[in-house]
Amino acid sequence: MIKDGDLVGVVFAGLSGLVIDDVADEGERIRVRARSRKVPVRCPGCAVETACVHAWCERTVADLPVDGRPVLLQVRVRRLLCRNRRCPQRTFREQIPGVLERYQRRTARLGAQVGAVVRELAGRAGARVLTLLGVPVSRHTALRALLRLPLPDVTPPRVPGVDDFALRRSHSYATVLIDAQTRRRVDVLPDRRSGTLAAWLREHPGVEVVCRDGAAGYAEAVHQALPGALQVGDRWHIWHNFAQAAGKEVAVHSGCWASASRVRSLDGGKTTTLARWHQVHDLLDAGVGLLECARRLNLALNTVKRYARVDEPEQMRRAPQYRPTLVDPYRDYLRQRRADEPGVPVLQRLREIRERGYTGSQNLLYRYITQGRVEDDRPGLSPRRLARLLLARPGTLKPDQHELLAKTTGACPQMSALAALVRAFARLLVPAADNTDRLQEWITAAEEENLPHVHSFIRGLRLDQNAVCAALTSEYHNGGPEGVNTKTKLIKRQMYGRAGFRLLRHRILLG
Repeated sequence: MIKDGDLVGVVFAGLSGLVIDDVADEGERIRVRARSRKVPVRCPGCAVETACVHAWCERTVADLPVDGRPVLLQVRVRRLLCRNRRCPQRTFREQIPGVLERYQRRTARLGAQVGAVVRELAGRAGARVLTLLGVPVSRHTALRALLRLPLPDVTPPRVPGVDDFALRRSHSYATVLIDAQTRRRVDVLPDRRSGTLAAWLREHPGVEVVCRDGAAGYAEAVHQALPGALQVGDRWHIWHNFAQAAGKEVAVHSGCWASASRVRSLDGGKTTTLARWHQVHDLLDAGVGLLECARRLNLALNTVKRYARVDEPEQMRRAPQYRPTLVDPYRDYLRQRRADEPGVPVLQRLREIRERGYTGSQNLLYRYITQGRVEDDRPGLSPRRLARLLLARPGTLKPDQHELLAKTTGACPQMSALAALVRAFARLLVPAADNTDRLQEWITAAEEENLPHVHSFIRGLRLDQNAVCAALTSEYHNGGPEGVNTKTKLIKRQMYGRAGFRLLRHRILLG
């Protein structure tokens, strides 16, 4: 059982370096009066111990709140006289290690608590939380406390990971560096120019391997500063780029696999698409450039490129992209009624399904029937959904998804080839020593197929083939900087974009 005399020592155990004389309850706050202990103190100038009191002075600091109320600590400390006559500092004020720090208006333990809160919440949010905890501070004080937190000491890494993030999207960017082996943050550079990164690499010797994405600026910086360092590409970005190319190929050949997925092929716009394809290719065969074709046909340059990339006009047809509607639950009923009584008007069908709970409009039912969705066996399969099935791990697909995937890819030779290339490329993402030779075999097989978007992806691989091969054979990767970028987005949202680069860098490195 704690007695009243010992209760003060328990509540204010962090002030054990002081002698507590009085604790007063003043309503909105608690005032604690204390004094330093009469023990010898070393002179900060010559390290000679002394206990000779020259004068007394009082310091007023804030301490940890008690019962949600602020605590004001008034400490009577000594000004001591150095006994060394040759010491240039004749008198000095004693400091209480672990309790009071020079020039601070808070105790060390309160400063640690404020630092822990502002480290996570920064200015405004940190000030609001601290006020609720009984430590009223302004947002400016919170930011100053945050910037006073010491940054961790990090030795230059042997394997740094490099990535960029947006300070202001499409305007300014910065570069983050982490240790790819320990995932500790190393530094944040104010831009993503190759010269800045090259200068940092020269100032920090010992780098042997650099993990990066496919940015040409970073590749050039590493080549300039460390010609002998191994550059490792990012496997996620390699797969992401291939997935985008595969998705474009799926969209190009949607006219082939649409019939296999039981999606009705629409003929609207077919004549216009066919004529435009012939116009573009006639001009290209005559030696007209892409930009001039766009000017003569009054089309966008990207549209002309899309037509020029396709060898056959049938590949320009797209499968309709159906979204879920309120009519979907009544599709089977409508199909049966249309088969039994094909001459019944749509208004009669509308009244029938409304009796069964339909809440949509008449216009929605008209469009649903006009698009032919009543006769489909399944909802419309979009190119994006088919690409997602094509790129997914086979073990995660359900049996009906496997059946749908086999049916759609088997309806088109290019889709069958694309499915085989996807499976082969996915196996390359598991690092192995022989992946370099397997990658070359994959590239050779892919170039033999009529897949223009995959060919464009291969051309990108060749521009950075050494880093790609290192990514497929090495255990290092660039996942750490990507995770830091995700945390950086949260930090930027917390600060509403008002903080400068110095504060943002500080918070990133503290994380």
